[in-house]
Amino acid sequence: TLKKTSGDAITGTVDREHLWRAQTPQAFRRDRLEAAWANWPSDQTPTDDCAVVEADGGKVVVVEGDARLMKLTFPEDFAMAEALIAAETRMQTRVGSGFDAHRWGPGGSVWLCGVEIPHDQTLIGHSDADAGLHALTDAILGALGDGDIGDHFPPTDPKWKGASSDRFLEYAAQKVTARGGRMVHVDVTLICERPKVKPHRQAMRERVAAILSLPLDAVSVKATTTEAMGFTGRGEGLAAQAVATIELPAL
Repeated sequence: TLKKTSGDAITGTVDREHLWRAQTPQAFRRDRLEAAWANWPSDQTPTDDCAVVEADGGKVVVVEGDARLMKLTFPEDFAMAEALIAAETRMQTRVGSGFDAHRWGPGGSVWLCGVEIPHDQTLIGHSDADAGLHALTDAILGALGDGDIGDHFPPTDPKWKGASSDRFLEYAAQKVTARGGRMVHVDVTLICERPKVKPHRQAMRERVAAILSLPLDAVSVKATTTEAMGFTGRGEGLAAQAVATIELPAL
């Protein structure tokens, strides 16, 4: 409601039937606007460009705007704009977990977290059997609520025979981006007696960080043993578990 005042007293209510609230910026042909400004009295300050063109005899028409198009003039205007932007881009944090295991078989190297490590055995699998990346892919898909790696890359499909697990992880990360989200942090734990992970851990972190476009400090790769217990302790296979933290737009 618009009010007329005298000092601090209200003297009347303005009829709004033919009133519009003008927003900025306003659009004009450049030559027309410059000509109008050239004729504007230098000792007066107009409220907007429309007033300048109107005073110069120009015709200005109404185009419906959007209330979210705020005029940023005073510090409090910027604070309000930041609050509105934050509300529209509110993100939801999600965490997913993944697990994978593969049996040892004859071979001369093993792929772990995107790095090929010389070894007297290899892991058996339909793809390159990178248990670390498989667990991490499942963790991301879990955070998305989008099934598991077997749903997206069936082991019965010959297309994925011997495939690099980098492709699986890239695919999962792209699904996060496609939903307007972002990767935040990942943590992988490799469970095995051999090979020794520590000498290769930095290279693994760097490879995972590169695939996911994450800073290095947002990628953790650890290793542990089961103290000679279970199938990993007996040297029958290797296991990996992973946790992925992502952010998605809140519904």
